[in-house]
Amino acid sequence: MRIAVYCASSTKIHPDYVAAASALGKELGERGIGLINGAGNMGLMAATSNACLAEGGEVTGVIPSFMVEQNWHHTGLTRLIETRDMHERKQTIANMSDGCIALPGGCGTLEELMEVITWKQLGLYLKPIVILNTRGYYDALLTQLQHGIDEHFMGERHAEIWRVAQTPTEAVDLVLSTPLWDASVRKFAAI
Repeated sequence: MRIAVYCASSTKIHPDYVAAASALGKELGERGIGLINGAGNMGLMAATSNACLAEGGEVTGVIPSFMVEQNWHHTGLTRLIETRDMHERKQTIANMSDGCIALPGGCGTLEELMEVITWKQLGLYLKPIVILNTRGYYDALLTQLQHGIDEHFMGERHAEIWRVAQTPTEAVDLVLSTPLWDASVRKFAAI
């Protein structure tokens, strides 16, 4: 079992975000669940990786070569996979994972989360997607997604694509308990 974690590399964030990322990494390590992330050596990526590794967990980092050239990669991971570009990175992470958890983050994290939600809506990614809503970070996005449903840009059934957790433990529990999405959902992708 491996869970992809999308999150920020920023270091100028509230300590609550770092604490939640560390708690998630610890939770994954204690449960023997592998962590897959973007291999960053700072911010929430590093906090999650370090906490998982400290519990004896396995961490696979997936990062484009241009980021390795900038020394943005964590050098203490269990496994480091270099990709040609960001697109290959995202596809590799999705393919290797049994589900994903999105922690707070900036444009890159939001883009990864929205892409995997889109893939699931189209029946291309059938695994659980969990949003860890630390400090209410994702409240505005969740409101926007519901607005998209209310305005019929998405169907009511699409609200089941993602789950929302308030704690790292709840996030892992939701990944483990959410059934795979039915590939026949493709016929419902059109509204």
